[in-house]
Amino acid sequence: MFTKETYIERRKKLIETVGAGIILLPGNGESPMNYTDNTYHFRQDSSFLYYFGLDHPDLIAFLDTDNGKEIIFGNDLTVDDIVWMGVKPTIGERASQVGIYETYPLDKLASFIDEAQRKKREIHFLPPYRAETKVLLFELLGIKPSQAKEKSSLKLVKAIVNQRNYKTAEELAEIEKAVDITVDMHLAAMRMARPGMKEWEIAAAVHEVALAAGGNLSFPIIATINGETLHNHYHGNTIQEGDMFLLDAGAETQMHYGGDLSSTFPVGKRFTERQKEIYNVALAAHEAAISMLKPGVSFRDVHLKACLTVAEGMKELGFMKGDMQEAVNEGAHALFFPCGTGHMMGLDIHDMENLGEEWVGYDGEPKSTQFGLKSLRLARVLEPGFVFTIEPGVYFIPDLIDMWKSENKFKDFINWNKVEQYKDFGGCRNEEDFVITGEGARLLGKPLPKTIEDVEAER
Repeated sequence: MFTKETYIERRKKLIETVGAGIILLPGNGESPMNYTDNTYHFRQDSSFLYYFGLDHPDLIAFLDTDNGKEIIFGNDLTVDDIVWMGVKPTIGERASQVGIYETYPLDKLASFIDEAQRKKREIHFLPPYRAETKVLLFELLGIKPSQAKEKSSLKLVKAIVNQRNYKTAEELAEIEKAVDITVDMHLAAMRMARPGMKEWEIAAAVHEVALAAGGNLSFPIIATINGETLHNHYHGNTIQEGDMFLLDAGAETQMHYGGDLSSTFPVGKRFTERQKEIYNVALAAHEAAISMLKPGVSFRDVHLKACLTVAEGMKELGFMKGDMQEAVNEGAHALFFPCGTGHMMGLDIHDMENLGEEWVGYDGEPKSTQFGLKSLRLARVLEPGFVFTIEPGVYFIPDLIDMWKSENKFKDFINWNKVEQYKDFGGCRNEEDFVITGEGARLLGKPLPKTIEDVEAER
């Protein structure tokens, strides 16, 4: 938890920005896996954490912007609860740690809401991403679950995005702690992977590093020899000599700030020659993107520079042909790079994705509908305090290759005979985390090996 003053100032700014009405911010509750007492790992709502810092289930915040009233609703443990869970701080004790001194049991919330509705006051809430939050809004406000997103407060969304997008020095220190642990997770994988192992053995060792550092995972581990599947959470393959292993994993600190890194390494001691060729194309795109990072630059342009670098590299290897700038304009490069170069991150690995990419990553501008470009999560002009990933890659996705080839798509830009020879290649990427500074950009955390020489040295 940060200092009491940090949370007081954050809430003060939020209340001033929203200006009128009630701000209702529910925290998350426990979520049962298969029966009530057997729950999934608890994770507090990130916006609730940002303004209240209370990592405890079943709390609801009520902020009255007109009189500055700040209330936390939650239930203290009963004796029956204490038998199973031990003595815990009361809700009042927890709330006072972040500068809130008025608390009530959960069953009192409805009367506060009813009073606000009688006075026809606007009640601001965020788009809910959990079913139980939708049910809560239905019970309190009479809003059908199917209408909860459209009836949420755009004013509140924008106010929170415009605070959380700019990371403070204390947040950056916590993110760097997460990134440093994440680097250790990747180094552990690089150093242990050997032919004959299962992917799940590597995933388990990676998870162990995060747990041993006092935190947990910031997202489910991607640990696979099938790197062409971008979010591959299957870990059942046996890895063999000649395979290339892609790891995308991150640590989350006790305060829930996260790191997000990707690495690609050979299962054996060395990359094969064809692996080196493709890997270096992806690495060149990665470095090209980094070279552009500074305030005032559009991240969309950073992405397009990475796309052009991939296209030019693939042309040099014989996979593409023609004018590469025109190929990128048309989207032909997306056969090999069908995703974005990066995304905002912080308390969420895809920061505030539940609040809408159009506000977090696009500042209200419309997203492209072009294949590949439509998957870019960040496209706005970069500003000091923005934290994000850089992660271009090169992928050979058999189903996409088959579909586009059958449609004779981009025949002026793609050498389909050459591409067919690499359908079993997989995919590769490196990923690092950066913050925009007043003059440029800074790598967060300690560096992770990414050149072929440095990666092979860890094997």
